Amino acid sequence: MREIVLDTETTGLDPLRGDRLVEVGCIEIFNRMPTGQTFHRYINPERDMPAEAFAVHGLSTEFLAGQPLFTEIVEDFLAFIADAPLVIHNASFDISFINAELDRIKRPAITRDRLVDTLLLARRKHPGVSNRLDDLCSRYAIDNSRRTKHGALLDAELLAEVYIDLIGARQSQLILAAETREIRIGMSGDMPRRQRPSPLVPRLTDAEREAHRAFIATLGDKPIWNEFLVERI
Repeated sequence: MREIVLDTETTGLDPLRGDRLVEVGCIEIFNRMPTGQTFHRYINPERDMPAEAFAVHGLSTEFLAGQPLFTEIVEDFLAFIADAPLVIHNASFDISFINAELDRIKRPAITRDRLVDTLLLARRKHPGVSNRLDDLCSRYAIDNSRRTKHGALLDAELLAEVYIDLIGARQSQLILAAETREIRIGMSGDMPRRQRPSPLVPRLTDAEREAHRAFIATLGDKPIWNEFLVERI
């Protein structure tokens, strides 16, 4: 199953009060494993950057002024996420900003039934404690030392690792690998192979077989072909 782990950075906390999207980062995972495919864009918010938001992600007004508008990256973004479930930490925050940007350009909103909120998953699994992304990285021994400031792509990468641990997928993979190894160690000889109920129909014609025999005859007294293929031909 294909899923997209997604994170954003913004100019503030409320799109209804004029705050805008400034960065989006996505990581593709397939069957709970990162594929290496990513999507990452900075976005010109067409407004200033408040000091409080700049302190969080370090994206300045001057830097973002040279980046594309959301309308210029939306087709690539929608093509990348396609119809996959979206794995987001505190999903209501990020999706409200994305949908606000989509609404500005008269595009359909992303429906909430596609969202997998890792904050809610973490609260169910670890009730009564803090479940920020940094806390979850510490809990699952995930190295987040590069996270000196928030960044959409880096946070999506970290969240992908957290998500795999949070749902127990990494443990399942380790158990499966261990069981497979035990089966191979406990067996003598090769792994058993399934036999076809009936042999495949030969694809070689009689003329091709004769041509091959004639070719082998030109290779000398002891051609290596005779040791492997003569009986099959």
